[in-house]
Amino acid sequence: MKMAPALCRMAAALLFAIAFAMSALGAETKNYSVGVYYYPGWRFAPPLIQEPPWDAIRQYGGREPILGWYDEGRVDVATRQLQWMREYGIDFVIYDWYWVNSGGPVLTHAIDAYLQSPARSTVRFSILWANHTDTPSSLEQFDAIVDYWIRRYFSQKSYYRVDGLPVVFIFSPDGLERQAASFGTDVERLLERARRKAVNAGLPGIYFVATSQAVAGPIQHDLPASGYDAVSAYNYHMGLSGNYSPNVPLSHSYRELTDGYRQSWSWILSHSRLPYFVPVTSGWDKRPWGGSPDKMHDRSHSTPREFNEHLQSARSLLDRYPGETHGTVVICCWNEFGEGSYIEPTQKWGFEYLQQVRGVFGARTP
Repeated sequence: MKMAPALCRMAAALLFAIAFAMSALGAETKNYSVGVYYYPGWRFAPPLIQEPPWDAIRQYGGREPILGWYDEGRVDVATRQLQWMREYGIDFVIYDWYWVNSGGPVLTHAIDAYLQSPARSTVRFSILWANHTDTPSSLEQFDAIVDYWIRRYFSQKSYYRVDGLPVVFIFSPDGLERQAASFGTDVERLLERARRKAVNAGLPGIYFVATSQAVAGPIQHDLPASGYDAVSAYNYHMGLSGNYSPNVPLSHSYRELTDGYRQSWSWILSHSRLPYFVPVTSGWDKRPWGGSPDKMHDRSHSTPREFNEHLQSARSLLDRYPGETHGTVVICCWNEFGEGSYIEPTQKWGFEYLQQVRGVFGARTP
């Protein structure tokens, strides 16, 4: 049936208005912010990656990505990953970021591909400073690191921000404290120095998130006193309630692992003076990287259904503590294939893990 030209134009305008309204509604009604850690370890890249990394993964069935044994750092790979993240409700990706004393920034190929991707505006990005490489070794090196962040990342419109501040996650607050002491300063002064640099570059500052276990000293005193803005975690291996002991057993199943997460969540939210970005995990199985010291710990892997239950628990926590958590959950991980923590689509599970993320936390309408 043919329509008159004027009627066609009216119908098209109406459809556009409906689509715009639905898009705006989707953006407004997604009540949660979902992040995911990204391990950029899938390219031969000395000095940190000494051999083709996929070789160890091939021996363990079910971990081959749908993209195949990809060459990380290719723009088409990054684009496809970002499209999937956006489609399944992931709002920001946190790239593990490394600096080594002998050569400066390393393993930046994945984040570099992100910055070249036409899909970069659909998913925001941040960095987790993987500072367990004995850095910074001097105040001058710390300045160089911060200058690099400001110049290369913080100026990007798609950089992840909280209250307008670019966000940096710190993997090892203890390591940063030791390194700061080695050249005569402390973390509070370093973070303040970094914030001044950002302000001098025209930014409002920097929002620092420390990763920490549920231990009283860091959570209740050390991290707030050092000037961190929030706390989170990369992963947990057992449940803690304020005290760490080497006698606390590691998990021997995904159920035990997630029970430990709930224990740590509860204690931190009851005792932290800082906001808490709630960490969740898809599991743990480190056999490709040589295995855990406690071999039974490598049985802590999940099924999509179990992962869904874990996410449901986290969502309940966000609903109960919206201000304390900023409505934010952070998933470990997109592609930690060597540690058994991954939600990237694989030949075995397809998109089932991503479907759980979208089903629990929702997704914005494109």
